[in-house]
Amino acid sequence: MNMIYKIAKTELQMLFYSPVAWLVLIIFTFQSGMIFSGMIEMIEREQAMGYDTIFISASLFNRLFYNIQDYLFLYIPLLTMGLVSRDLAGGTIKLLHSSPMTNSQIILGKFLSMMIFALLLVGIFVLYVIYSLFVVENFDLCYILTGILGIYLLICTYASIGLFMSTISSYQIIAAVGTFVLLTFLNFVSGIWQDIDFVRDITFWLSLRGRAESFTGGLISSEDMIYFIMVPGMFLWFSIIKLSSRVSHASKGRNAMKYVGVFLVVAVVGYLSSRPHLMGYVDTTREKSRTLTPNSQEIVKKLEGGLTITTYSNLLDDDFMKAIPRYQNYDKGNFREYVRFKPEIKMEYVYYYDSVQNTKRRGFLSDLPLEKRARQIAHSYKIKFSRYLSPDQIKQIIDLTPEDNRFVRQVTRESGEKMFLRQFDDMRRDPSEAEISAAFKRMVMELPTVGFLTGHGERDMNLYRDRDYACFARDKRFRYALLNQGFDVQEVNLNEDIPTVVNILVIADMAKPLTGEEMERLQRYIDRGGNLFIVGDPNSRDYMNPLTQLFGVELMEGVLVKPTENFQPDLVMSRPTPGALELSYFYETMDNWKMSAVMPGAAGLKYTEDKGFKVTPVLQADTLGVWNELETINFIDDTVRFNPAVGEIEQLYTTAVALSRPMGDREQKIVILGDADCISNVELFKSREEVESGNFYIILGSFSWLSDGEAPVDVRRPKSIDNRLFLGKTGVKVTDILFKWFIPIALLIGAIFVSIRRRGR
Repeated sequence: MNMIYKIAKTELQMLFYSPVAWLVLIIFTFQSGMIFSGMIEMIEREQAMGYDTIFISASLFNRLFYNIQDYLFLYIPLLTMGLVSRDLAGGTIKLLHSSPMTNSQIILGKFLSMMIFALLLVGIFVLYVIYSLFVVENFDLCYILTGILGIYLLICTYASIGLFMSTISSYQIIAAVGTFVLLTFLNFVSGIWQDIDFVRDITFWLSLRGRAESFTGGLISSEDMIYFIMVPGMFLWFSIIKLSSRVSHASKGRNAMKYVGVFLVVAVVGYLSSRPHLMGYVDTTREKSRTLTPNSQEIVKKLEGGLTITTYSNLLDDDFMKAIPRYQNYDKGNFREYVRFKPEIKMEYVYYYDSVQNTKRRGFLSDLPLEKRARQIAHSYKIKFSRYLSPDQIKQIIDLTPEDNRFVRQVTRESGEKMFLRQFDDMRRDPSEAEISAAFKRMVMELPTVGFLTGHGERDMNLYRDRDYACFARDKRFRYALLNQGFDVQEVNLNEDIPTVVNILVIADMAKPLTGEEMERLQRYIDRGGNLFIVGDPNSRDYMNPLTQLFGVELMEGVLVKPTENFQPDLVMSRPTPGALELSYFYETMDNWKMSAVMPGAAGLKYTEDKGFKVTPVLQADTLGVWNELETINFIDDTVRFNPAVGEIEQLYTTAVALSRPMGDREQKIVILGDADCISNVELFKSREEVESGNFYIILGSFSWLSDGEAPVDVRRPKSIDNRLFLGKTGVKVTDILFKWFIPIALLIGAIFVSIRRRGR
């Protein structure tokens, strides 16, 4: 060990006597300082403009970690190109071989010098961390130190590769170019031979691309730690073999066997370390953002036995690229957090082609027959068409017509339960933890069933007309549909008693009254403690009030209006009340994001508490200047005018209420909404200039409360507490000067001083 240390010390002296090390250190410091001070400036500017800044620790360092990995490609070859090449070219390698030291000591000593230099590089980041501890509120230290560890291990891995390339040639420029080429290869090796399952896993494991991202994201995994031990070890072993061959003059075949043997050992260890059963994790983020939430973990624990997730990828669907062989390992990453807690999860892929609505778009080879269209797409994307099953072949395995032949996953338990996981027609596309856990939860327990009353002109749960409720109830491609959040939905009529399986009954905007017999059956449901979601509208007041009055609530006369320049006067914005924030965290999220419930044609609600229910206002018109318009009917052509003489009142109106009362060992819960259009098919997806609509939170918040939190699955994490930067404009300028100019200039002066002193000697 003493000999290794002496070699490392000598190598560091030679490194800093040359301008290369100083140049790399100065440029690295300047570039990282520029990024760090730039992020400080950006965050300070956002605070000054009144924006809510959250997760400042991550904001400051994530971009720094991401960008600096690209710069390392250029730095490391310059540092390592002379480690052994210089000795080979100058003949000093013979002196080293004649001295009482082994080839292993020579290689390890030179590598130790690079490890020490890597500490200097990441030491710059440590300065940023120390500074951030004083200027960032509740700085997330463990998370950022984990990221720095990842960058350090990555630099050491690059250095081991550069050291090996330096043993190959006595020409330093060849060693530098060779290092750059090999680093490039190892960053893109994950794209090689991806059609072969075993090879795909090996090449994906060997790839350097994104290897440090788990660390920079705050997650330490055993797989990545083993990688950063085995891969540098492999190249150090290669270096020792190469250096030994220059002395022993062993045959090329024997050396080749040694290289292959070392590679196979590393490949086997790497393959084993990537097996889910053998992996361990440490999440260093304060909010445990890289780990399943406690509720999801509890659900996974109940999934006893094997579990298979089969992905059915239609070549003619928009999302087919997600699951092609070359991207399978990336796709599996969507379930990595679940595999962590249930290593028995298996991922399988089935490829097919069949007609899908997406292919009817103009320009999407729509004029070609089905098979020719599929072949053309496969040819364009260099996909092996023989992998894809024909429409007849896929139907022999599974009928995906109910899923519109879209990209879909089927989750199958060993005990036989099955459930679909779908892609959604929004920007995120993939199901999040909430949707995945909801699907898993449905497989291990009975979740709430929502019944939609029919037979009286109600909003229809199956139709996609503007006014109806298919999107809110059962749209498979709408993320926030009840079906995708863990609820079962079914139609209910009052020709017979409401089934006992129904936990929540939706009565939406009846167009005719209930008969006496129907009212008796509904009363029996109410008496047994069934929960209700009642939706009224100014036009259905006469039919809805006899029902809502049972609970002390009444839809008021008139239509709520608020004249504005850009919208019809009957478009009213409502905001969650403080009481709503206590009912459901979804309303709290809605309030935090400053979203409103956009209500076109709403009725105000008035209520009393003489029916035995506790009443909580949920939504209220968010500004003054709102009144109940009693005269105007045509809000397009006519102008509304406030007329107190006819009973119009300008005040704060409640547009949604929640009612509850004890029923044995549980509570009966009822939500009454004064606008049926706000959760209709058209309104859920309608956008308006300068209006932040949060109407889907009405669905999530109401049904979360009505189901006693059974669904949707609560996947909340602790809130960010590093939300403030203690710097003003002057502090930002000082930061910029300190890290972008002062430290690099100080290093430059140090380099000049060392150079002058060495020349003087």
